Amino acid sequence: MMHKRPIYIKAPINRKGNREHLKFLFLFPIIILYFEIIFKIFTVSNVFSSSFFPLFFFSIAYGGIGYLLSSLFPKKRINQIIASCLIFLTGFLYIVQFLIYKQFKQFYDISTMTGGAQDALSSYFSDLIRLIFPQGGIFVILLFLLPFVLYLIFNKKFLPALQSKASMRLVSVAVSTFSYILAIIFVFTSTIHAPVYHSQYNFQSAVSSFGLITGMRLDIQNKLFRRDFTFIEPEIPIEDIPNTFPPEEPGNDPTAQPIVYEDNILNLDFNTLNQNASAEIQALNTYVQTLTPSKKNEYTGLFKGKNLIMITAEAFAAEVIDPELTPTLYRLATKGINFTDYYQPASAGTTGGEYQNIFGMMPTDGGKSFKDTADHLNYFTMGNQLNRLGYYGKAFHNNSYTYYDRNITHNNLGYSDGFMGYGNGMEQYVKNYWPQSDYEMISGTLPTYIDKQPFNIYYMSVSGHSGYTRSGNSMTNRHWDRVKNLPYSDAVKGYLAANLDLEDGLTYLVDELEKKGIADDTVICISTDHFPYGLDTSGTLGNMPNLSELYGNNVTDYFQRDHSRLILWCGCLEDRDPIIVDSPTFSLDILPTLSNLFGTEFDSRLMVGRDVLSNAPALIFNMNYDWKTDLGTYYASRNEFVPKDGTIAVPDSYVSTIKAMVSNKIQYCSGVLETDYFRHIFG
Repeated sequence: MMHKRPIYIKAPINRKGNREHLKFLFLFPIIILYFEIIFKIFTVSNVFSSSFFPLFFFSIAYGGIGYLLSSLFPKKRINQIIASCLIFLTGFLYIVQFLIYKQFKQFYDISTMTGGAQDALSSYFSDLIRLIFPQGGIFVILLFLLPFVLYLIFNKKFLPALQSKASMRLVSVAVSTFSYILAIIFVFTSTIHAPVYHSQYNFQSAVSSFGLITGMRLDIQNKLFRRDFTFIEPEIPIEDIPNTFPPEEPGNDPTAQPIVYEDNILNLDFNTLNQNASAEIQALNTYVQTLTPSKKNEYTGLFKGKNLIMITAEAFAAEVIDPELTPTLYRLATKGINFTDYYQPASAGTTGGEYQNIFGMMPTDGGKSFKDTADHLNYFTMGNQLNRLGYYGKAFHNNSYTYYDRNITHNNLGYSDGFMGYGNGMEQYVKNYWPQSDYEMISGTLPTYIDKQPFNIYYMSVSGHSGYTRSGNSMTNRHWDRVKNLPYSDAVKGYLAANLDLEDGLTYLVDELEKKGIADDTVICISTDHFPYGLDTSGTLGNMPNLSELYGNNVTDYFQRDHSRLILWCGCLEDRDPIIVDSPTFSLDILPTLSNLFGTEFDSRLMVGRDVLSNAPALIFNMNYDWKTDLGTYYASRNEFVPKDGTIAVPDSYVSTIKAMVSNKIQYCSGVLETDYFRHIFG
């Protein structure tokens, strides 16, 4: 039987199919670019800046990956589901970060989102509802959901393209690769963007410059592949950096006998410490050895043996201090050590500000940094330093004791009697409304330690928290009559009213200390955790009208935004000549300054900040790599140094040297956190 040979007919070229594939190939890049533009418009605003080109090409690159993932399977239905999920989940990510930014005025990296953001989003649900509906957030949310909705409606037009087609997958890989290369070229040919992408990476700047997806990719990359600790040798030896230009001439009095003060250092044998140490520890040891220690000074031991009460005041601002409205705060701020140029750099919200105040370090792992210390040897916290001297110690918080994992972290700060919050004891003193009362916390807990001298107490307050309306903040409602006639908007009046509960708590505290006769033996130190970000829905510099109203000037840079007030008071100071610190100081200076004043044994080289009463030159910075000295301010986002009014222009070597110092300090903060460094030194 004869078998007929099969006849093969060449299929015609399906140009329509190719066109459909091309449509789908560009669908994801368009969607990603759309998300990034909308996100920038409603957060940082600077869409069409020098960062637009890398943003554009990064979006094309990620879009190509989206096409690839949506065309891997031979069944169209599976690919269609993958495409739908990718579009929805990407939009949802932008929505979450948008709401976080609206509430906290910063983007949350992965560590922060997993290390406390879930608490924030659940605890402040009413605030989120307010952001979504009365304040127009729903409109932006709908914009992020629009691509998903449109895809569900019109997806049949793209079904032919959802079939696996190897040639188009190769095209998507080629397009993604080429676009990524172009983005990298734009980045690394820019003196502004290149450091943010690599050596001076930080999540906030990365998202502002390159978009959310690139920022998160870099975040993952830096967490998975930690760079070796590398420290830059400053162009000018640190000990030779002058505070003025030209340098001040030495005095002409040959008979003057200057007082010679010892270095504030410990007897550390780094050669021994380097034995059997990891490369990371050796790098940190080598860096520390290069630093010039600060000197002991006339204020060393001024508070030796005295009680200490440290307060991190929620969203506190210098403008709260007023002789008529807040007479106790005014007294504490002006009758103690007067800091006229103090800053609290915003970083990872409340837990980041607490971290700065307690550890004297920048949180380099976002909101998770504090949690990382739960099993560390936190050698230099004031809790541990004074505990070693036999002090009674206790930490308090009037909100939930598990919030930000404080039940884990605050029990490892060195306070001998541990930590109490709402849920493990504080409920006997504080009523359960939002936010809880600082007055009730202070007045309720003071009797538990006032007779246990010397005592070392830490308070994390909450009365000043956002939601500055009579319906959204119980403290605003409680104190409204005291502010209702002030010449401010309702938002600013609501903020001031909320802070009056702290004023009342401090009034009670000082009165009781004086009645007990120990005001002269008690130090009160108050700093904030962050600027009052809850005053405005926008966190964009130049577009925060309520914050600008409170400050009395338009807030156009981060240092203006983060300007605050440090209060450091003791009854014994009121009869002395005023001690005024007019050089730039910031939260990382609190720990070394207190350590020197209490005369504890510490090594100034191991601390990032400075004892502000010592010979150490002023230097403050934030995680964006902006910095400020007595001579001027450097803005990393535009690579520009602005001399202080009246200051002679400084040489380039000065700017490059301070840039190196700031980079080293941030690297050191990261190293201490990642390696539990002080355990290697003192453990």
